[in-house]
Amino acid sequence: MTRIRRDWVGKTSAGAILGFSLAIALAGLFAWLSPGRLATPNKFQLVMWLIAPIWLTTLSLCFLFSSGMRAWLWLGAANLAAYAGLFACRRFLL
Repeated sequence: MTRIRRDWVGKTSAGAILGFSLAIALAGLFAWLSPGRLATPNKFQLVMWLIAPIWLTTLSLCFLFSSGMRAWLWLGAANLAAYAGLFACRRFLL
């Protein structure tokens, strides 16, 4: 029987929780920074469908981190950067 490493719970939770919030922020950045911004017809549909592949990619790649703590720290930093960019877009591009 194979042993499950202890840090897989940390990696999985980081990928699921922080990966989802990162996917939301990156989809929002795409909506703000692509041509036409939010006024383009049917862009909301595209942005909605972008969330799943970004989230699943993040969830898949979180197992490449050496520990669960590193996954939480790196994805947390990526979330801070993405939401700072989203805030800056909303503040300066209105």
